[in-house]
Amino acid sequence: VPIFAVYSGGGRPIFLCAMIVIHDPACADFGSAERPEQPARVIKTAELLRANHPDWEWQMPARAADETVLLAHEAGLLARLRKAEDFDDDTPFFPNIADHALASVGGALAAMDHALAGRRAFSLMRPPGHHATRSRAMGFCYLNQVAIAALEARRRGIARVAVWDFDAHHGNGTDEILAGAAGTFYVSVHQSPCYPGTGLRPEDNCVNFPVVPRTSREALLELLRTSWNALLAFHPDLVLVSAGFDAYALDPVVHLTLETADFGILGRWVRESGLPTAAVLEGGYSTDLPLLVDAFLTAWDAPPAPPR
Repeated sequence: VPIFAVYSGGGRPIFLCAMIVIHDPACADFGSAERPEQPARVIKTAELLRANHPDWEWQMPARAADETVLLAHEAGLLARLRKAEDFDDDTPFFPNIADHALASVGGALAAMDHALAGRRAFSLMRPPGHHATRSRAMGFCYLNQVAIAALEARRRGIARVAVWDFDAHHGNGTDEILAGAAGTFYVSVHQSPCYPGTGLRPEDNCVNFPVVPRTSREALLELLRTSWNALLAFHPDLVLVSAGFDAYALDPVVHLTLETADFGILGRWVRESGLPTAAVLEGGYSTDLPLLVDAFLTAWDAPPAPPR
């Protein structure tokens, strides 16, 4: 895989290669087409990315160790995942859901490892995670992979870890877990009113930008830019992206207004920052999800412009 060096705003070299996609096809082995969070989300997205980017590298994740998960969650939640009982209507029990959730966390941790080594990486796994709180699975989410990765990075000595969440729903679990955690910063742009009804104001190291349904595309992009600038002002050593694609105008679950090309703009901002960054799939329930993910990753993976 070709490797080249670019320089971040801080003047340090970051060595980059073609995009790495962390994906285990077995993550499509639970759920059904009757639910918005369904296997086709990853099946169709993987098919499109493989077809459009034959040079990208694909890797399988390992399941996360319980001790790593316990950085963010109570032991009781891990035990509860193995109990054949639904958490709620959105978050039912599935056979082997604990293993699927641990593999999804493993995908986020692998993407983080690549980011810290100067590579771009995206975890194309399910279930998503940003609604899972310390003690509860909810909102399609069983374990909070981004929060776990953030706390694992801190445990390893990474001084400043930021999470950028552009999913159309507030990542209430990430907010709860990271609130007050030294060296972390969480920023979210999300529709309100909307599930889960949280994230209405900034608090400490968690900065929230609620937007009303059907906010214009231009205004939403401007607010996303404001949120990204807030993250940059934190001067993070690592960025983790909760990449949800349900702010798309045709998403059947929420009512926001972004177009396909706008996710490319978000990817370009990530690329231009030069910061070590890893991203994980969160929401996004339109059948156009593969196109949206491709737009984001393609823009992020684009080579730097030649010097003038």
